[in-house]
Amino acid sequence: MAVYPFMIFKNQKASVISRIIRHELIHFHQQLELLVLPFYVLYFLNYLFNLLIYRDHDKAYRNICFEVEAYANDDNPDYLLQRKMFAWIRRRPKKVD
Repeated sequence: MAVYPFMIFKNQKASVISRIIRHELIHFHQQLELLVLPFYVLYFLNYLFNLLIYRDHDKAYRNICFEVEAYANDDNPDYLLQRKMFAWIRRRPKKVD
């Protein structure tokens, strides 16, 4: 979990830690673009909207526009070097079954 400027981890496995850090760094960039507080408002509203559509917590969470961008790019170590501002707007949610 990323709450600017902190990262909170519940799992310390070295094999996944770099991917988790990249994922959370993407969220840091998203938070800074929106001046932190509006990020959380939009995140929550997007989750509620998705919950109405999918009627499932996991599907609603995975289709939050911020999570779609982070999950799609957390395996790319160079993503933040090439990332365009507000990239989360251009990402389309994938259908999560």
